[in-house]
Amino acid sequence: MKLGVMMALFGGRSLKEAVAMLRKIGVEMVELCAGNYPGTPHFDVGELLKSKRKCDELKSLLADNGLEISALSCHGNPIHPNKEYAKANAGAQRKAIRLAEKLGVGVVCDFSGCPGDSDKAKYPNWVTCPWPPDFLEIVTWQWEKKVIPHWQKTAKFAADHGVKMALEMHPGFVVYNPETLLKLRDAAGKNIGANFDPSHLFWQGIDPIAAIRQLKGVIFHVHAKDTRVDPINACVNGVLDTKPYSDEEHRSWIFRTVGYGHSYQFWCDFVSMLRTTGYDYVLSIEHEDSLMSVTEGLTKAATFLKQVLVKEKSGAMWWA
Repeated sequence: MKLGVMMALFGGRSLKEAVAMLRKIGVEMVELCAGNYPGTPHFDVGELLKSKRKCDELKSLLADNGLEISALSCHGNPIHPNKEYAKANAGAQRKAIRLAEKLGVGVVCDFSGCPGDSDKAKYPNWVTCPWPPDFLEIVTWQWEKKVIPHWQKTAKFAADHGVKMALEMHPGFVVYNPETLLKLRDAAGKNIGANFDPSHLFWQGIDPIAAIRQLKGVIFHVHAKDTRVDPINACVNGVLDTKPYSDEEHRSWIFRTVGYGHSYQFWCDFVSMLRTTGYDYVLSIEHEDSLMSVTEGLTKAATFLKQVLVKEKSGAMWWA
């Protein structure tokens, strides 16, 4: 298994500066940002699609620094109720798929997206409970009219270009846990899988180790990001929390660098269970820890995960 980085954290630096830093800390793969929420801080997707020379220059820069591309990130909402916004997101999604094919990258990471409650809606509507009965009617409409039709077409488009779609299970979107991911995979085909990020599962009360078991053979890419649930705030207000991420003192949970939310043993078990179920690709560090700078968070995460990977390779299994 290789150590990687989700490159959105380097949005303020040039690609040359970023890869030079990654080379020093021993990262082996990069997840490049190719549109929608992550943006495109390091290249123009349209230019790369038109120019083999620019694609070769990008690959050479990475190879010269000992780096491979694990995936392209195009996390967005292609089924947003705002039709212009949805069209733009879906367009960026297809460009990312085409670019992945051109670069020889087999995975594009994305969100499932979330529609509104009707064709007249202005904003997404994420349903979290079954009552009053209107909510179940909304969920049925969303999946039948918006979610399944879009992803059936997109999964086929991606497959035709030799690319797999790795969806991040993220609250706020219709795919937010293993059950909803498998529901979409059943409807849209086996080219849909997971970009497995445990940070969004922790605060929902999901055990990532159990979730990996459930998703055996369905995990295409993995993010390494931690979460700390505040035992006092969560006991008082629960884990559904709309306060800004910057309000660390009062939130029920916050994102943390790996090892600052869960123990070394957990992460050993996490990696070992991935290997046990057949995943042996990349751990892509995603830095969203508001208590650490990019340099501090990335360096600590890389150092921590290298130790975990060494222990896992030495034969320590998840049940040890």
